[in-house]
Amino acid sequence: LPPQFSGLLGTVYRRGNLSFTRDGDSLISPVGNRISLFDLKNNKCETFPLATRLNIVCVGLSPDGSLAILIDEEGAALLVSLIGKCVIHQFYFHKPVHSVSFSPDGKKFVITKDNVALMYHAPGKKREFNAFVLDKTYYGPYDETTCIDWTDDSKCFAVGSKDMSTWVFGAERWANLIYYALGGHKDIIVACFFEENSLDLYTISQDAALCVWQCDTELDGLKPMPRKDSAKENNAKNDEEFIEESKGEEIRGKANPNEQETRNKVKYSRVAKYFFNKEGDFNNLTSAAYHKKTHLLVTGFASGIFHLHELPEFNLIHSLSISDQRIASISINCTGDWIAFGCSGLGQLLVWEWQSESYVLKQQGHFNSMVSLAYSPDGQYIATGGEDGKVKVWNTSSSFCFVTFTEHTSGVTAVTFTSNGYVILSASLDGTVRAFDLHRYRNFRTFTSPRPTQFSCLAVDSSGEIVSAGSQDSFEIFIWSMQSGRLLDVLSGHEGPISSLSFNPMKCVLASASWDKTVKLWDMLDSWRTKETLILNSDVLVVAFRPDGHELAVAALNGQITFWDHENAVQTGSIEGRHDLQMGRKELDKITAKQAAKGKSFTTLCYSADGQSILAGGLSKFVCIYNVKEQILIKKFEISCNYSLDAMEEYLDRKKMTEFGSMALFDEGGGGDDAVAIPLPGVKRGDMSYRHFKPEIRVTCLRFSPTGRSWAATTTEGLLVYSLDSGLIFDPFDLDIDVTPSNIRKKLQQKEYTVAIIMAFKLNEKKLIQEVIEAVPSNEVDVICSSLPDLYVEKTLEFLASAFETSCHLEFYLIWTHKLLMLHGQKLKTRSLKLLPVIQFLQKSIQRRFEDVSKLCEWNIYNMKYALAISKQRGMKRLAEETSVDEADLDSDSDYLM
Repeated sequence: LPPQFSGLLGTVYRRGNLSFTRDGDSLISPVGNRISLFDLKNNKCETFPLATRLNIVCVGLSPDGSLAILIDEEGAALLVSLIGKCVIHQFYFHKPVHSVSFSPDGKKFVITKDNVALMYHAPGKKREFNAFVLDKTYYGPYDETTCIDWTDDSKCFAVGSKDMSTWVFGAERWANLIYYALGGHKDIIVACFFEENSLDLYTISQDAALCVWQCDTELDGLKPMPRKDSAKENNAKNDEEFIEESKGEEIRGKANPNEQETRNKVKYSRVAKYFFNKEGDFNNLTSAAYHKKTHLLVTGFASGIFHLHELPEFNLIHSLSISDQRIASISINCTGDWIAFGCSGLGQLLVWEWQSESYVLKQQGHFNSMVSLAYSPDGQYIATGGEDGKVKVWNTSSSFCFVTFTEHTSGVTAVTFTSNGYVILSASLDGTVRAFDLHRYRNFRTFTSPRPTQFSCLAVDSSGEIVSAGSQDSFEIFIWSMQSGRLLDVLSGHEGPISSLSFNPMKCVLASASWDKTVKLWDMLDSWRTKETLILNSDVLVVAFRPDGHELAVAALNGQITFWDHENAVQTGSIEGRHDLQMGRKELDKITAKQAAKGKSFTTLCYSADGQSILAGGLSKFVCIYNVKEQILIKKFEISCNYSLDAMEEYLDRKKMTEFGSMALFDEGGGGDDAVAIPLPGVKRGDMSYRHFKPEIRVTCLRFSPTGRSWAATTTEGLLVYSLDSGLIFDPFDLDIDVTPSNIRKKLQQKEYTVAIIMAFKLNEKKLIQEVIEAVPSNEVDVICSSLPDLYVEKTLEFLASAFETSCHLEFYLIWTHKLLMLHGQKLKTRSLKLLPVIQFLQKSIQRRFEDVSKLCEWNIYNMKYALAISKQRGMKRLAEETSVDEADLDSDSDYLM
């Protein structure tokens, strides 16, 4: 079964508004063209398996928490089920949308685009032909609209604008409120908020000013408009039936209505105006959020500072700097305890508990693109290195980064784990290779060369004792000892930059690839001399050993992947992969994608855990997986469908083509010479000096998990993880007509446990297998394990590995694992290479549960010691009091005798 998209790591926030779920325990964050759900109670992150065409700019959640509307840069919307995690409906608003908000009763939602607010009937739980039906169109502001807020009873909503005005509109045509325009500001309106169960309003502008508006009418005082059904209205409704999309009712507001129009209508008066920047520290207010029940106002500034105020008195509760970048979005959860901040400049996501002044969540992706990744030997962690010089370590189960190493002063080019999994090595362009300890989270070794050089690749042998790094400028390979940190040798012989290094997993043999069209094999135990040189037809970009060490895969600049028997220096096969890359055409390219693909090739290779397949990727949106034996393409994974990135389309969009060429070749806001400079060959990102530049889609590194259950890719989008999700697919094994759930349960009742287990594995339904295995008495596990056929021993171990992650029957499953390994250990050893991914998957699951239980035990031991110490202290205190009482009694008795 092909792996499915599992998660997006390495990026936590890009742009758009953050939203808390209804229960307030989870946060939804837009990440490029996807959304991630951060479960703050269970400390987990999940990326939904759906994507928009371009980057998401605004997200609207329904009040019941079941639906979300995602809108991208061009106004294309997706209606998404947050329960089923699937797309229900697609809609196009034709223009960029600035904000979207559901009414508190969930019956309507409003979107703002240009200077218009559009109110739609919200999709319900019934089946509808069209999920988005336009109800009313509101005109009023002269410039673009910026924000929306609803009253608690969904009767009215307010819209802020760039023309420094705020408009209050009735969701229905009220007799005393159809529209009302508010001024009082000298800059763009950033946010507007209604007070709880009131029409009173707060408006906040970009120049850090807050206006408090009081309304002379309560919400109950809004009078419904008397209906006038005329023949004209009926005709208009009949005409609308023939139009594709009905425009709904139009409400046109006036900024300066006459006296007659304002008579007997709702009136607003400004009762106060406050300024945030009294000391002149904060010049640009960028975002705001208001919690109505606690009257808490949170404002974020361009300098990374945020303020907490209590309204309407405007009392400052708290002020803190959380970043040196602009705060782009703020959200408060339903209880008012947690505040979420998003900083798009550095991709930061923070959740702050303001009462205890502590972080609930603090995550940040790589500032620039990720370049390399490595799985830990048990598959539990992923280390990534980026062009920002940081090394980050991510937990694959929670998708959170738990440690960041910032010692490098330039871009990281390669990262790898040692065989014990507790040391991470990273090579950098700053001329150092650093070793980091995952126990104490520190840089305990720094390897350097005699002369400053830039390291482009890195490898460590299976024992973890020998560290090697390839140079980009001196064409040498440096060898160090992990124990002492000393430079052991410098291997010379290549005549071009070293592009890749790989150690044989079974022997102490190092393969080095270079731009000089050769791959050299170095025997580390044989006086440090070259063992063999493999000559190719083109510059070599990447080299990789098969997990069993018997085969070597080499990718060259001509787009070929060649396979070698390195013991005999014989080529065993090749794959012509240039056409499988399927390059896209960049906006500034003057040649077609087909022509550009002739010079492209794979830049990263990785064998699967069993060695039967190979993953390959490069400067393309596709990752190809090939069968090594048959040398054929099995599947192409499209890693992104985000057209906000460059080189996504094979052909240029004809809408952007003119008689003089592509519109992208002309800088709209440039000086006298409007032509855009064509980037030089090899430029990986756009020119950042321009107003707009598009990052190019590419895959920089691929790695297969040692468990064989997933693989990961570092891309322009972030770190993408693809895993086998067998829970949703019916995939029987060796099935026959008698294998049914009812027959399996009959065998269980007859206590024929071995037969029931074999039948359950044949049907391959996880819940049924779990039911059968958990029905086996613990005293009979020994007998059943000894009677299981070899084929089903492997399947049982694989099931146990997955069951450890979710089940609470820890001791029971440990008994199963122990008995299977003890009884079948010798037979399993003969097939150790084939079973290695299963065993590593089992080890990962047991290790994770061990860490959880050990932490709980340590906490319990501490609590028990604390309780004993307290009781001992109280006992001593009581004893001291009793002795003092006894002494006092003796003194009184002696006085009496005297």
